[in-house]
Amino acid sequence: MFERRQTLELRPVTVLLGRNNSGKSALARLPVFLETGLRTDSEAPLEPEAVDFDIADAFTDLIYGQRPHGKVTFGLRLDSAERGLLEIEASVQNIDEFRLQVVSDFQVRMPNQGADFALTWNIDNPTRPTWSYSGPESLASTIGDPVFRGLLPRPRSTVPLSESKPWLRRLSLASREYPTIRYVGPFRDRPQRYYRLPSRAPGAVGVVGENAPHILADDVIRGNSGLLTAVNDYLRRELPGWSLDVTPNTNLFSLVLASATDPAIRVNLADTGTELAQVLPILVQRTMDAIRSPGEEVLEVVEQPELHLHPAAHAALADLYLSGAQNGRCRFLIETHSETFVLRLRRRVAQGDVSPDMIALYFVEHDGTSATLRRIDLDELGNVANWPDGVFSEDYVEARALVAAQIERT
Repeated sequence: MFERRQTLELRPVTVLLGRNNSGKSALARLPVFLETGLRTDSEAPLEPEAVDFDIADAFTDLIYGQRPHGKVTFGLRLDSAERGLLEIEASVQNIDEFRLQVVSDFQVRMPNQGADFALTWNIDNPTRPTWSYSGPESLASTIGDPVFRGLLPRPRSTVPLSESKPWLRRLSLASREYPTIRYVGPFRDRPQRYYRLPSRAPGAVGVVGENAPHILADDVIRGNSGLLTAVNDYLRRELPGWSLDVTPNTNLFSLVLASATDPAIRVNLADTGTELAQVLPILVQRTMDAIRSPGEEVLEVVEQPELHLHPAAHAALADLYLSGAQNGRCRFLIETHSETFVLRLRRRVAQGDVSPDMIALYFVEHDGTSATLRRIDLDELGNVANWPDGVFSEDYVEARALVAAQIERT
């Protein structure tokens, strides 16, 4: 889909825009996919079957033009105040006759460590690959004959990491510096009439929000209901007159909407519309992080958080993510079709509530041949200097057509 190199800088809130089938979802899911090649002991560079969505039917689907002997190149730039800059680039070559992949080219740049080197696959037996080293002679004895685990090389030497070279320890920490990835897909679970109480609360809401009810029930039955209270604070603003409640029944429980004016009116969430079911996992996750900040850096990837919601609720979602980025250790990569969502981000910048440096807007466009990623610049007043043609222009086009039709008939 992407023929040429594209660069995506992850700010605290990074937003992907574009038309359907332009490549937004593939780009949004990339951090999840890369994690399979960074936190692994597998000899495979990447593991599509390890993610909770269909990234591709075959590895060739990831290659531009679906060439059976093509390759895909990934780059990663990690900049740590403590450890300095680390840049990695890895090309994954498909070996069609063996139905496997090999890291064919690997480059590292570590200016603070003086450790810039490259490894190139020798195109020998792909089931027992070897690589040629190029770089400073001082590093050759350590990494010159590597073995790859995922996307990263390791020396064949059995020298403990604590006794190895500083640059090698820095490279090994790449998987730890890579943020913990959470992924929430575009379609969340429909509510069930009854749930079984879990033995303990899950740590995240899950890909389709399947864990959100169990997290709420654990908070009510075993905790102090602080999480449910915070969720209801939001609902009172967006759904006046109703609050969410957990109804326990031995080892089962239900989620219900309770009327604020008549305590006798309690509606099982399974009997309500899809809107609340779609937004509930997002509310639960954002509230969890607000109450207790994650212990590690998190990148939360969310596809279409506004799905099935009235446009009036889209702006409130934008505020949720801004608050999460300001108050916690989370960054967000959000794919959206909502103009209101983007307008709220711009408004908060214009009001001086957030810095424009917190937000990165990207537009993904496809010309019928390949996709391109374009950065949309945002200034301190929330203005955009290079807004792409045709983005969120549908209302204006329809309004002009409406007026023209009215004039023609009068």
